[in-house]
Amino acid sequence: MSFRPFTRYFSLLARYLKPQWGKVLLMSALLLISIGLQLYNPKVLGDFINATLQQGIGKGLVWLALLYLLVSFLNQGASVVSEYLCEKVAWTATNELRADLLAHVLTLDQTFHKQHTQGELLERIDGDVNDLSNFFSKFLVHMLFHLLLLLGMLVVLASIDWRLGASMGGYCLLVVVALTWMRRPTVARWMVARQASAEFFGFLGESLAATEDIRANGGMSYVWRHFYNRFYRWYATTSHAGWSGASPWIISQALFALGRVLGLVLGAYLWSIGLASPGTVYLIFVYSSLLMQPLDQVQWQLQSLNQSESCIRRIEGLFATRTAIQDGPGAKPAMGALSVTFEHVAFGYSADEPVLKDMTFHLPAGHVLGIVGRTGGGKTTITRLLFRMYDPQSGTIRLNEVPLTDMRLNELRQRISLITQDVQLFNTTVRDNLTFFRRDITDEHIRLVLEEIGLLPWYASLPQGLETMLGTGGEGLSAGEAQLLAFARVFLTKPDIVVLDEASSRLDPLTERLMGQAMGKLFANRTGIIIAHRLETLQHVDDILVIDNGEVLEAGSRAELAQNPGSHFARLLQHVDGAIYA
Repeated sequence: MSFRPFTRYFSLLARYLKPQWGKVLLMSALLLISIGLQLYNPKVLGDFINATLQQGIGKGLVWLALLYLLVSFLNQGASVVSEYLCEKVAWTATNELRADLLAHVLTLDQTFHKQHTQGELLERIDGDVNDLSNFFSKFLVHMLFHLLLLLGMLVVLASIDWRLGASMGGYCLLVVVALTWMRRPTVARWMVARQASAEFFGFLGESLAATEDIRANGGMSYVWRHFYNRFYRWYATTSHAGWSGASPWIISQALFALGRVLGLVLGAYLWSIGLASPGTVYLIFVYSSLLMQPLDQVQWQLQSLNQSESCIRRIEGLFATRTAIQDGPGAKPAMGALSVTFEHVAFGYSADEPVLKDMTFHLPAGHVLGIVGRTGGGKTTITRLLFRMYDPQSGTIRLNEVPLTDMRLNELRQRISLITQDVQLFNTTVRDNLTFFRRDITDEHIRLVLEEIGLLPWYASLPQGLETMLGTGGEGLSAGEAQLLAFARVFLTKPDIVVLDEASSRLDPLTERLMGQAMGKLFANRTGIIIAHRLETLQHVDDILVIDNGEVLEAGSRAELAQNPGSHFARLLQHVDGAIYA
């Protein structure tokens, strides 16, 4: 076996166990104490047997019995405390690792998230890390502990007779080499099993999220069929990996039985030639049997290492994934409303299917732009490029003449807000849903914003005010209320650019009028972009951009285009009274 995997293991251990070095040292000290007690206890029993044969029952036997009980209790106490510390260290380390993985995944670009389902990422962040709990808590310390215990027992046996130490030492070396060699093929099998697990949970999460659509469209048979196929593959690969690890265990049990027989035979031989007393023979047999305990634990740790290694490889693969969207050097456009310039921008989600083709337009600072066009024409793609969820294959996007690629991602996204038709609400309080868990926004400021956008009557109906819990997905809220809550978020974050992507498509006329009133306040002293099919939503815009098949068909002042009977926009307004363009 190469040393590279061990370097990887120790690097991971050092990173997450270093902050807990105090607990690890205490755990190690307790395990060392336990080693000494386990080595000493059989000697007490051997002395007890010899004393019984030589002196019969007497006061000395009582003291030996009490000493045996004391050592046993101390050993159990040290074991319990060390086991508690093991679990404490493991949970702390794995939680830190989960947090680091989640933070890393959140920095990855949209292309990565399109390629991996939420369920798959959940399994990789939580499932793989959870399987490393034994690795963090027991692998290094327990391996050293059992190896030291093994060495200590061999030293004790060698002190009785050198032939005992040499025979049992050679036997133990043979067992360790055999078990290490047998574990090699199982790592790849555990890699396959972990991937099957991630695919199963990815499909499960995707299906649960689409429950309503699946039931409404008769897709249950499809779901059950694929559920069974993925579950069977997960079960089969995990069983295959588990059974491949069981072979070393079965062989090891046979070897351990032979080890006990070897110890018994050697003890009997030494007694027969007068080099061992009955107590010493018992001591040899006990130590020979106890040798199997550390060997058995080493075997289990090696088997656990197979699964841990597959998890570590997958975790390293996730950490090694780099986002295609890199931070810029930190250029900052001037504060206030920002101009937006697309200059010969071309982009496609795949190289052979362009979505935007040589897109060029300019939106002056403080103006509101309405973008219309057929479904699939590239309207939403424009907003994704503006947020740098993707970068264009060619061309440049600028804010106040500063290229987006020169700005820090955090700075860029703080200055732009997006409201879509699908508002994401969390299973937490109204306050946290509005502020995204910020604590520097006062309750009074939130109430003023709610009053400004017309949600004060709704707020007054909440049983616990801002501390009222909202269900996942905004249970108890209408689509209009959820959209207005999204507007409130924008008022609280105070961006310089506001983008509305079909934000009114699900609203009733009354709620849409409320949102229209909020729009007037929202776009004051800000640059705005409104993507809409319903053209009445574009009453607040200054300019119009008509796109089709990724190209600009028309751009100009809304008023001028509406009055020009030859313009695309004027024809749209005449189509079904200007209500819908899809």
